[in-house]
Amino acid sequence: MDAAKNPDYLRKVAGAVTEFQEALTHFLTLHVATNAEGVARAFHPPVVPAEGASPGEISEAAAKVARAAGRAAAAPELTGMKISVEGRRVDPVAAWRTITLPKPMLEPGDVLDAVEQMLGRLEAMTWKAEAELPPTTGVDAMHPTIWGAARKLWEDGHFRLAVQSAAETLTAQVKTRTGLHNLDATNVYEKTFAGKGAHLLQWPGDPNDRTVNSMQNGLSKYAPGVNMTVRNTATHNTGTEMTAQDALERLAALSLLARWIDECEEVV
Repeated sequence: MDAAKNPDYLRKVAGAVTEFQEALTHFLTLHVATNAEGVARAFHPPVVPAEGASPGEISEAAAKVARAAGRAAAAPELTGMKISVEGRRVDPVAAWRTITLPKPMLEPGDVLDAVEQMLGRLEAMTWKAEAELPPTTGVDAMHPTIWGAARKLWEDGHFRLAVQSAAETLTAQVKTRTGLHNLDATNVYEKTFAGKGAHLLQWPGDPNDRTVNSMQNGLSKYAPGVNMTVRNTATHNTGTEMTAQDALERLAALSLLARWIDECEEVV
């Protein structure tokens, strides 16, 4: 997923910008403004150490600002927030230290104002990214095998591959449980839930019970049917991407099958 469209990443960047803002604000409390203007500005930095502020204290505060600036380095590019200075586009985070130098590119107010705009833009970008995320209602409540295999691909917008990965993972688990490693997926499910006396997994309860018998017979058809209609089409139809809704319905079918398989007992 594009980082600029990832809400979690955008929130982390905003947190780094806030950390930079706080560190810079503290740094400025150890300084006083020179109030130099015009020609005098070329010889005087915007701020100088305040009386009573120790060099060690200032050095420590500057190091914290520098560290925070490194963490927030992505923000100006992400937000497009740079300041025009004599025809140049200046990164206010990277150039923060110029506020302590003669002939500065930036004033403290320039940096702090830019930081506020970055935070506002990052907030707006986060809202937009969240609004554009693929629908996920209910998916996190699906069977963990299914959603665990599909989640990363789903969130990156690869819906067909998410379905394929979930189906392959479920089949691999059934093969491990039944020992049917040398059969293809459809045959694995047919053998696993085959007719009376030949299956490897059975629905719990008395086999003569009408509901138990119905579930066993249903699984012998549903499991291979899901494999053929869901797994096979996702695997072979590589030229066509699924919509989120199509993929969601297929994942739900796989999730239901996975839960029923969990409830089955091994035939001994």
